[in-house]
Amino acid sequence: MQLQGKRLLLVGFTLFSMFFGAGNLIFPPFLGAQAGTSTWPAMAGFALSAIGFPILGVVAVARSGGLSRLAGRVHPRFAAVYTMLIYLSIGPCLAIPRTASTSFEMAVSPFLPPDAPFGLLQLGYSALFFGVALLLALKPEKLTDRLGKVLCPTLLLLILVIFLGCALRPPGGYGAVTDAYASNPAVQGFLVGYQTMDTIAALNFGIVIALNIRAGGVKDDGAVVRGTVRAGWLAGAVLLAVYAMLAHIGALSGSAFPGSQNGAEALTRLVSALFGPFGSVLLAAVFVIACLNTCIGLISCCSEYFHELFPRVSYRWWALFFALMSMAIANLGLNQILAVSVPVLGAIYPVAIVLILLSFFHRWIAPLGKIYPVSILFTATASVLYALADAHLSIPVLTPAMKSIPLAGLGLGWVPPAAAGILLGALLSLAPGKKGKKGAA
Repeated sequence: MQLQGKRLLLVGFTLFSMFFGAGNLIFPPFLGAQAGTSTWPAMAGFALSAIGFPILGVVAVARSGGLSRLAGRVHPRFAAVYTMLIYLSIGPCLAIPRTASTSFEMAVSPFLPPDAPFGLLQLGYSALFFGVALLLALKPEKLTDRLGKVLCPTLLLLILVIFLGCALRPPGGYGAVTDAYASNPAVQGFLVGYQTMDTIAALNFGIVIALNIRAGGVKDDGAVVRGTVRAGWLAGAVLLAVYAMLAHIGALSGSAFPGSQNGAEALTRLVSALFGPFGSVLLAAVFVIACLNTCIGLISCCSEYFHELFPRVSYRWWALFFALMSMAIANLGLNQILAVSVPVLGAIYPVAIVLILLSFFHRWIAPLGKIYPVSILFTATASVLYALADAHLSIPVLTPAMKSIPLAGLGLGWVPPAAAGILLGALLSLAPGKKGKKGAA
């Protein structure tokens, strides 16, 4: 039995729902508002890092048999540490709390009076938000029915309503290009795509998608892998369409209402102008549904992973633990979470990209076993040093030297070290008396 037809559509919608959360709503409109007339070159770069690499990540993990096996091509200890770091980053430490913080900022804060007890109300909202997410995440094999059939179509319909409002009553054209996008809009868009966290999330979503495919009656391992890949491409197509609509909305907002501080503000100002008071309610619903979808998916995949790692603790207890931990961190506020996420993502994202790309050439580089460890070592070292510099933690000699590497000024300074690591790994594997360890199948 193969995943096809209506079931394929539902699983693809489910994967889209898991990807499309807080950052996915915030960053494309802000990109459009800042890029103005350079919106589409910037969107090309954004699509590469926020759609292309995530979908390739889903395919890579499906073909290699899981994240642990893919990362194990570097070293078993690396696989254990990096996999744990990935799950904690997209789980309770950053991504899950961000879903509650963002939806509160968009769905509750605009309707509160200035003297309202924001801290207390945010605590109550996050308790309700994570309570609902936990309830829906307790049966991960049912996510296709809950996300794919109901929440995802509702979300897409609401976004389409906003887009049609802009298309029928556009407030003007695109605005001027800001300094951030003036010289290299595609590169800047690529870097903004980091912030969606989707490439690292993609390395983990496969475990839940496979559960839902098997729940639909597909039992053969090869058919599950093929179904996961098909669902990934379908989710990528939907993401591209939605991102294009949001970027267009943001570009119009940047012209009509310049000076927005973030994507949420760019969306709010334009939607309110088009739809009046109803616009605030419409936008609140979009943010709550999108953030809830992602929160449910993240709690599910993190709980599945840790249950497999520590089987004595049940899936339900892990889900409860992550929901409570995320609720506590969410109440620190959105700005604090975003401030921490930038350097962390800068450190782990390049490693994920290199792992994914190497996996597509595994047939040829498997005999050259040192390519994986050497290239990942070089990539990780460079990305961590750049992340520390971004966090204003400079290391004498090393930090200034890293700034002189080609592409460093574009935020892609890790690329030359990664390429050098691949070349050196190949040379070491081919050196006389050295035999590369054959990689995992």
